[in-house]
Amino acid sequence: MKQKAILLLGHNRFMFKLVYFIINGKIKPFMVFLGRILMSQIFIVAGISKLFSLSGTAIYMTSKGIPFIPFLLTMAVVFELGGGISLLFGYKARFGALMLILFLIPTTLIFHNFWAFPLEYQQLQMAMFMKNLAIMGGLCMLVSYGPSSISLDRR
Repeated sequence: MKQKAILLLGHNRFMFKLVYFIINGKIKPFMVFLGRILMSQIFIVAGISKLFSLSGTAIYMTSKGIPFIPFLLTMAVVFELGGGISLLFGYKARFGALMLILFLIPTTLIFHNFWAFPLEYQQLQMAMFMKNLAIMGGLCMLVSYGPSSISLDRR
């Protein structure tokens, strides 16, 4: 019984310290840094995937009626890799986040227009649509508040 009380007391001390750091903003730079790392991964992986499957991506873009595919596919890779790397390292992160928002708006409306899909695909496409909206929300916060002190920008 005494061991459980000591373990519980130790757990409570940890929680108290964690809450203290959160309330006093001590953990804020780390959390923003972690958020940037997590958000950057989806764009970096997608950009690399496009590089390794240019023809497959071009075929998919053609099926969606996208014009100027060589140019727009190149721009998609540039936006995803450039913006993703910018977020990851916190170098010009506000600009990188803005680039990704501008990339996500047409991408979301064209490729995840769930209302135009057959019923059996609507739920998946709606989830993808909502995921992109959530990512855009995080990017808007990054544009507004900056990349934190743990970044190459050091702001």
